[in-house]
Amino acid sequence: MSAITRGMTGDRRDIAKAMLNKVPEVTLFFWIVKILATTVGETAADFLATNLNLGLTTTSLIMAGLLAVVLTVQFRTRRYVPSVYWLAVVLISIVGTLITDNLVDNFGVSLVTTTVVFAAALAATFAAWYAKERTLSIHTIVTSRREGFYWLAILFTFALGTAAGDLVAEGFALGFGVSALMFGALIGVITLSYYKFGTNAVLAFWIAYILTRPLGASIGDLLSQPTSAGGLGLGTTVTSGLFLTTILAVVIGFSRSEKHRQLAESDTDAQAAAA
Repeated sequence: MSAITRGMTGDRRDIAKAMLNKVPEVTLFFWIVKILATTVGETAADFLATNLNLGLTTTSLIMAGLLAVVLTVQFRTRRYVPSVYWLAVVLISIVGTLITDNLVDNFGVSLVTTTVVFAAALAATFAAWYAKERTLSIHTIVTSRREGFYWLAILFTFALGTAAGDLVAEGFALGFGVSALMFGALIGVITLSYYKFGTNAVLAFWIAYILTRPLGASIGDLLSQPTSAGGLGLGTTVTSGLFLTTILAVVIGFSRSEKHRQLAESDTDAQAAAA
């Protein structure tokens, strides 16, 4: 292999490595922050639209604008930046919730219909993603196109999760507590099937990712809604503030871990170059 070929190969590996770092490792902390973010998506949307009297339409426009700005920053970064990534997740959670709420409350679309439509939209996104890239793994987000599919899929998981969660909790009248337990149990089944029975990792990830949305929404409603509606009556302000603070603390921990990891990789690369 010539020096030029080796150099080109090394450049491609460096680019791929940088892009891979844009999505965090799927650890326990990843799932904790994901559930917290979905809870904030439910309570923050209610807080902005109702408590601040912004209304669904105004709230949706503001949040969509903020999401567009943050996603622009996310796409322009060349590595995983915890603060940018998780801010995008929180905002897309809020926007996904608002999309469903607008369809149901402003346009009178039923929860059954929204659940079916967003399930179909998510399936179409996955189909197009796989047709173009031949993989749905989040560990291979090495191009802007793959990242585009990734965020579009996440948006539809939040919209679908909101519709499905509301359908189960309200449409089927199971209540917030029962809904949270049911979706938590389903995630437990998926986790068990992955670790014990070798379920495909990509399939298990996306099913769990979808289920965390109605789980988070049910937890958020359970904490924030008044006792007369089956909640604990903490309110959207307290619930949103509590979970946002927790997310901030965990993301700060993520950021420090990422810095340590990057320093370790730099030391390893330097040692390899010296050898």
